[in-house]
Amino acid sequence: MSEHYYTQKPTVKSDVHTTQEILRGKTYTFLTDAGVFSKKGVDYGSKHLIETMVLSEDASVLDVGCGYGPMGLSAAIMCPKGQVTMVDINERAVELSVENARRNGITNVTILQSDLLEKVKDKKFDAVLTNPPIRAGKETVHKIFVDAYDCLKDGGSLWVVIQKKQGAPSAVKKLETMYSEVVEVSKDKGYRILKATK
Repeated sequence: MSEHYYTQKPTVKSDVHTTQEILRGKTYTFLTDAGVFSKKGVDYGSKHLIETMVLSEDASVLDVGCGYGPMGLSAAIMCPKGQVTMVDINERAVELSVENARRNGITNVTILQSDLLEKVKDKKFDAVLTNPPIRAGKETVHKIFVDAYDCLKDGGSLWVVIQKKQGAPSAVKKLETMYSEVVEVSKDKGYRILKATK
């Protein structure tokens, strides 16, 4: 099996390029690279979550599996009085996120290399965002749901984008065993946006 993006140190040869994206009406310039998720441009699922998520301007937000940064950096723009923490296991993704925050003039972010939520277990957030690494398997995806619950403040929400064919029904079932309310906020082209409130 070829290496996928859910890996600490990608061995695939670096192939950096630049992409421009318009997210929630703002234009971003992103560096992307081989060995990271959706290297040719922001994937439809992430875009759909970015356009759908509701965050207060002073929210503390966690982006799990941030890749090169589109969701977390969009959240930082939405929360000018808040703080966004972005984590990814992939060191190349983390380096790109740091550079992309700098390129887009975004300073209210903290970007960490972390296996899922390992480095933020002692912190509490108003919202957690994830486009989970489906290829890493259901156990990994469901671990994000469990760990996010522990990291959310009471009344905080986990926002998840997941395709129906990639396990949305089982994701909903898992979330409903833990969270007080699970709502399908939006669906489009097979993608579901789930909001699970603690």
